[in-house]
Amino acid sequence: MTRRDFANRLAWAAAGVIVWSEAALAQRALVRADMPGDTVWLNANENPEGPGQAALEAMQEVMPRSWRYHYQEFGEFYATVARSEGFGREHVVVGAGSSEILSIAVGVFTSPSRPLIAAVPTFELPEGVARSLGHPVVRVPLADGYASDVKRMAAEAEKAGGGLIYLCNPNNPTSTITGKSDLAWLVSNLPSNTLLLLDEAYLHFSESPELETGLRYVREGKDVVVARTFSKIYGMAGLRIGFSLSKPELTRQMEPFRNSVISIVSARAAKAALVEAATLVPQRRAKLAKIRSGLCAWLRERNVKYLEPHANFVMIDLGREVTSVLPEMYRRGVAPGRPFPPLTNMMRVTIGTEAEMEKFKKTFAEVMSV
Repeated sequence: MTRRDFANRLAWAAAGVIVWSEAALAQRALVRADMPGDTVWLNANENPEGPGQAALEAMQEVMPRSWRYHYQEFGEFYATVARSEGFGREHVVVGAGSSEILSIAVGVFTSPSRPLIAAVPTFELPEGVARSLGHPVVRVPLADGYASDVKRMAAEAEKAGGGLIYLCNPNNPTSTITGKSDLAWLVSNLPSNTLLLLDEAYLHFSESPELETGLRYVREGKDVVVARTFSKIYGMAGLRIGFSLSKPELTRQMEPFRNSVISIVSARAAKAALVEAATLVPQRRAKLAKIRSGLCAWLRERNVKYLEPHANFVMIDLGREVTSVLPEMYRRGVAPGRPFPPLTNMMRVTIGTEAEMEKFKKTFAEVMSV
């Protein structure tokens, strides 16, 4: 497939399969109720901390000069992103959020005879892209504990003669993790003609010693592509910055399908954020964990079940269809996540500020009478 053919097919998908667009998956576009002006938005896993101070200052500094293209800066920017994780420029692809990275990987590493293999439920964009391209999708239910069933995923790839295994870790929407022993097993047992696409958008929010990044496998030259984003822990969802790290052979295959450079404002913000990452990331992880733990304790006190969370959201078991609860939550100015089949009795709730979570708890208690 040529780059033009791939781009045309993705454009067709964006025009014709609206439910798979990133705007729709971000969920605000799916809310059709009349929402109060002070609505608390807890439906898109955004980080209310926003960009850090260094990133804000970098954006302010470059804005007056944003009339220029600044193409000459991007080679060094890509190298900086790669160095932040101990890699060289030849290992990195930067895109408009990790969504572009995931879309590229699906377009390059799946085909009419090479399926995408993904858990159910998980982040749906890779599946949507594969289907829009006419490529097969194999959906694998989550295993016990809501982790990815890595053995069945490998078996499905073996049966298909190869494929692209997509694994979101921590998983969206369940906020659960696939432990490092299972991940190690999967990498060691990838069938021939099979790659692992490891989405680590929420990695920085977890405090579990059982969660391990896949970057060690990239360093070992394995058939693994790790996708990261500045949207979550760095609070830059609207700036659209993501990247992948993989061995140079895979990077070379992906890079021609990158749409263009990101905004110079976004690039400067990301570069500045990386400078303060050593302090910003652990501080934000600890603050988020405190608010998340408070919500979980509140749920336990009321005997409300939930999945043990490892990301900046919690999956709460309502014991009833989410669709029966959402309209009243919306009316009262709280917007949690939509249903995620087959877990239609579970509500995904993004962790917001202390004040936002207090409003959520009050509204949830009123609506659910807990």
